Amino acid sequence: MKHIYNDGGSGTGKQRDCVVRAIAIATEQPYADVRDWINYLADEVHFDGSDASQGVHKGLIKEYLASIGWAWTPTMGIGTGCTVHLRDGELPMGRLIVSVSRHLVAVIDGVIHDTHDCSRGGTRCVYGYWRKAQRAP
Repeated sequence: MKHIYNDGGSGTGKQRDCVVRAIAIATEQPYADVRDWINYLADEVHFDGSDASQGVHKGLIKEYLASIGWAWTPTMGIGTGCTVHLRDGELPMGRLIVSVSRHLVAVIDGVIHDTHDCSRGGTRCVYGYWRKAQRAP
C-alpha cells in the first residue's frame, strides 16, 4: 500500500497524536480544531484521562466521530481472526479512518496518509474503519 507523509497540519509529526492526526486528515478539518474538541470532550464530558497528544479512549473517539456523521464498520470480531489487512485492495475507496493495533491512520483512496508507513508490509490487521455515513436516497 502506498504511503504519503502527512502530519495532518500539526507541524510536529510527534508520536501519540494519531487520533487527532487521522481525524484531521480524513475529515479535512484543521488539526487544531480536532485537537481542541477532543481535549474538550476529555476534560468536560468524559473525564476519562484522554488527551489529544497522549492517547484517546475508544469511547471518546466513537462519540466524536458519530457526532460529525461518521459511521463505524468492523472488519474483525471476537474469534474471527484477521480478514482485512492494511494492504492494497482490502479496504474500500474513499476517505477512511482505519483502526489497527494501538493506532489510527487515515487512508484515502487506498493510500496511507500518516507520518510513517504503518502497514507492516501489508500484514497489519485492520480492526475496522470509520467513514462518512451514507445518506439514504
